[in-house]
Amino acid sequence: MAKLAVNVDHIATLREARKINYPDPVTAAMAAETAGADGIVVHLREDRRHIQERDVRILRQMVQTKLILEMASTPEMLGIALNIKPNIITLVPEKRSELTTEGGLDIITHFNNIKESVKHIQNGGIKVSIFIDPNLDQIKHAHKMGADMIEIHTGAFCDALTEEMQEKEFARIVDAVKIASKLKLGVNAGHGLGYHSIKRFKGLSEIDEFSIGHSIVARATISGMEQAVRDMAALIKAL
Repeated sequence: MAKLAVNVDHIATLREARKINYPDPVTAAMAAETAGADGIVVHLREDRRHIQERDVRILRQMVQTKLILEMASTPEMLGIALNIKPNIITLVPEKRSELTTEGGLDIITHFNNIKESVKHIQNGGIKVSIFIDPNLDQIKHAHKMGADMIEIHTGAFCDALTEEMQEKEFARIVDAVKIASKLKLGVNAGHGLGYHSIKRFKGLSEIDEFSIGHSIVARATISGMEQAVRDMAALIKAL
């Protein structure tokens, strides 16, 4: 059965909009765990637009399931991560101009740099996931560099405007997760997934975990964090 990791970045986005001390992503993470989340995800960006280092350090002490830290492959982030020691580090691309992560990490172009980061993190006793597009060559390079797992970027599927494009993008995801599974990589998926689009993944048993944030936080503003997580967890359980 696939698991649910809840991203609480956008709780911090609300906080940082006023530069005050609430709402607290740590409190949201505790509510998500109470409601059945299997993990908590945060992205510590270089520009600190939402999650702050303080948040990650407190979450490391409080999270009872597992803490997944998304970050760029930079010396600064590596130093922070190896000091805090989350359960899993997901390496992601990062651009200051983007509203949110726009695509997967190009590990073919940056193979040597990313491979060095992967080994450095693993030597620190932390598992490594790489956020990549559903591209077979990228997946093969993730395996080649020794990553523990990948997270397939589902954004193109979720953002597709026509049924034809949705089917095309979903077929890419299916091919990607099946080849990754054959290569013995752990397989996660995320970005843009919501309460309707998640239903499309029924029967795709190769996916170990879904990472979902914005849609859950958006629903939480109406129904509360615990109910929003329970609703999503029930949908995933039914896949």
